[in-house]
Amino acid sequence: MATKIRLQRNGRKGYAFYSIVIATVKAPRDGKFIEKIGTYNPNTNPATVDLKFDRALEWVMRGAQPTDTVRNILSREGVYMKKHLLGGVAKGAFGEAEAEAKFEAWKNNKQSGLLALKEKEAAAKKAAAKARLEEEKKINEEKAKALAEKKAAEEAAKAAEEAAKAAEAAEAAAAAAAEAPAAE
Repeated sequence: MATKIRLQRNGRKGYAFYSIVIATVKAPRDGKFIEKIGTYNPNTNPATVDLKFDRALEWVMRGAQPTDTVRNILSREGVYMKKHLLGGVAKGAFGEAEAEAKFEAWKNNKQSGLLALKEKEAAAKKAAAKARLEEEKKINEEKAKALAEKKAAEEAAKAAEEAAKAAEAAEAAAAAAAEAPAAE
């Protein structure tokens, strides 16, 4: 019986979530399957993969053919690297301990690369947030300056109005004082 390693769609509309399953070649995408060996969530950044590594390796060694997407997932997780190393052990190129050491070195190198990528992304987010904060501060300063100018103009207009009223009152008092002696 020919087997495939494929994705089985789950989740709601617009938010797909996949199970990585072993199925016969004739089974439909979301139909019957032999075994579920993991999950794949492309909605997170980076995509989240939860894989039963030993079972996936066993099925690949048995000859199960993965789809293109699953092949990429298995390759990123190291299943094909482990298969390659086990092939070298079978041919006598090196020992099993050396193969394990090479696989661990590859895995550590991959982990450090992912960690560096996450740190770079976090630093970029932090820099973007700092830039937004600086831009917001500039805008707030400009608004405060405009508001202060507007208040100063209003105060100047009030002072001019009060000065005009005071001048009118002084003129009225002077006119009243000038009329008062003439009436006597």
